[in-house]
Amino acid sequence: MEIEHHPGGGAAAGADEDDVALVEQVRLTVPTTDDPTLPVWTFRMWTIGVVSCALLSFFNQFFAYRSEPIIISQITVQVAALPVGHFMAKVLPDRKFSAFGREWSMNPGPFNVKEHVLICVFANAGAAFGNGGAYAVGIVTIIKAFYRRNISFFVGLLLVITTQVLGYGWAGLMRKYVIEPAQMWWPSSLVQVSLLRALHEKEQGHRMTRGKFFLIALICSFSWYAVPGYIFPTLTAISWVCWAFPKSVTMQQVGSGLNGLGIGAFTLDWSVVAAFLTSPLVSPFFAIVNVYVGFVLLVYALVPACYWAFNLYNAGTFPIYSTDLFTGAGQLYNITAIVNDRFEIDMGAYAQQGKIHLSLFFAISYGLGFAAIAATLSHVGLFYGKEIYQRFRESYRGKPDVHTRMMRRYDDIPNWWFYLLLAVTMAVALVLCTVFKDEVQLPWWGLLFACAIAFIFTLPISVITATTNTTPGLNVITEYTMGLIMPGKPIANVCFKVYGYMSMNQSVSFLNDFKLGHYMKIPPRSMFLVQLIGTVVAGTVNTIVAWWLLTTVPHICEKALLPVGSPWTCPGDHVFFDASVIWGLVGPRRIFGPLGYYNALNWCFLGGLVCPVFVWLLARALPAHAWWISLVNLPVILGATANMPPASTLNYTAWCFVGTVFNFFVFRYRKGWWKRYNYVLSAAMDAGVAIMGVVIYFALSGHPLDWWGSRGEHCDLPTCPTAKGVQVDGCPVF
Repeated sequence: MEIEHHPGGGAAAGADEDDVALVEQVRLTVPTTDDPTLPVWTFRMWTIGVVSCALLSFFNQFFAYRSEPIIISQITVQVAALPVGHFMAKVLPDRKFSAFGREWSMNPGPFNVKEHVLICVFANAGAAFGNGGAYAVGIVTIIKAFYRRNISFFVGLLLVITTQVLGYGWAGLMRKYVIEPAQMWWPSSLVQVSLLRALHEKEQGHRMTRGKFFLIALICSFSWYAVPGYIFPTLTAISWVCWAFPKSVTMQQVGSGLNGLGIGAFTLDWSVVAAFLTSPLVSPFFAIVNVYVGFVLLVYALVPACYWAFNLYNAGTFPIYSTDLFTGAGQLYNITAIVNDRFEIDMGAYAQQGKIHLSLFFAISYGLGFAAIAATLSHVGLFYGKEIYQRFRESYRGKPDVHTRMMRRYDDIPNWWFYLLLAVTMAVALVLCTVFKDEVQLPWWGLLFACAIAFIFTLPISVITATTNTTPGLNVITEYTMGLIMPGKPIANVCFKVYGYMSMNQSVSFLNDFKLGHYMKIPPRSMFLVQLIGTVVAGTVNTIVAWWLLTTVPHICEKALLPVGSPWTCPGDHVFFDASVIWGLVGPRRIFGPLGYYNALNWCFLGGLVCPVFVWLLARALPAHAWWISLVNLPVILGATANMPPASTLNYTAWCFVGTVFNFFVFRYRKGWWKRYNYVLSAAMDAGVAIMGVVIYFALSGHPLDWWGSRGEHCDLPTCPTAKGVQVDGCPVF
């Protein structure tokens, strides 16, 4: 990954010779100095931190249900917190108080970088470590909005909090293996270190400060989003090919940016650019290229060939791109009809409707997902296996580096904190799986099995992430496993997935943030408490916002019943619901196994495992070209479209275009501007859209406009089948 280097970022003069062995990127980016007198637990830190955590949780959960679910990341708070912190340092009284034998002040001096780091950690918890909202909220959503069953708020809240916090217990016990060793360098944390250092540099000789630039860009983003967000929603997806061919199903499949291949489509809406993939301004160019290559191969080569040339899986009977599930006749599958009173599959009703079918795009996406998981293992093993092994071995016998030695001046976290957290969280989760088993379906042994999987995988995946910045996901593995063990129970499957996958994912994110604190010399106990409190606050706000929207927005998530152009389509939750049906209710044996229609996709596991071998052999056979061959990252290419569906082709083309403009052309030809304002612009664009989106909902949602520009994309036919004789409401019959 590209790391922004700043003057003065190297090792301090006179550093110990042992420090020469540090990873080069760390040596160039992380300061080897520390001021232990800087105040950390300040009124400013707690105020800005808790408020930013709550706001990000609110905004991200609010937008999660919308057609373009933009994620407001911690970078927005990272940029916005600086002028707020400086303002509070100017206006708060500096009078000193005495309490509990200690002297404290609401304003202990200038706003400092350590306060800023802890505010960012709070914000990262509010953004669910980049995921937007707590993953387990999806369980509450599918039960209430899709299955139309009941789950109590209390059970939903406990489910969200326990899945978010459970992994922290064992993650803390692994710190000495993946945080203290210099060889475990966590590349993504260096971006945060670089940005924090840049923000705290003296801004002398610049007419346009970062704070002023942020404010101007924020106002522009806020003002403009009123146009695509309310006045002229058609600007969200300008699919002119549909307008040119209003009666052609094939041309609308080709030209629709939201439900087709998106050729010629473009957008003037930042929420479309940043939805699903987050802001393109923070992704390095080589990553954008890998994503674009994977996207082009799927959307413009594989899908058209399989749909129009080979009619794979009777593709013409179904839409080319859809997250819906279908019968063999091309009609929407009535999922609620095959769920009995015990919230399990009704085999008689299932036999009556027949096997479940997927749109071609959805089916291929699953195959690529299988391949990406396997490719990650072989790619990391071949290209980084030796390096990982050497660094992990050196982490045991090597001397502590300068950062670890400097951190020893602060009180460490007692292990009993982590044991206690693990015991309490596990006890609450076991209560959920016993006392409230009717609502969560997961048996107690299923919880223990999920935790065992997460615990076993946390250390190796943390090592892989710490050295390669690649994090293999366990979501498909966990849902596949539970689907084979307990088919017919959809909520048990998603609960197993969330406890097995998210507790591991939260563990890795916890350790990643801890490494940021390690680099920035934050007292470990402060880091732990801020992470824990931030996660609980975020999970609580996520659940409250979800419950509020699910109980107040009419027909939320029901696309067929929503007004034309309504944003409350819940695209991410729709896919989460589909997964609960495929892996839980019906089970993988009836979809991807011998009883299903898509069993051949299991070969993608083998294909993904083997493909990186050819790239590795090519790099060894052509050592002069190995530098660029090694940049061919097959896990990224195969997993590039992991967000499709629910992400549309327009989300990807707009993201790649904007990312290329800023991270190639601007970075190459206006590097000074890029270093100074790129991340600031990204933060301002996200924040402006988020604030205006909430303003529109509260102030104008009861007064919708009704004119040509407010009626969506104006592509009515891309979701129609093309096979002969298939009759679907609103579609021509071929």
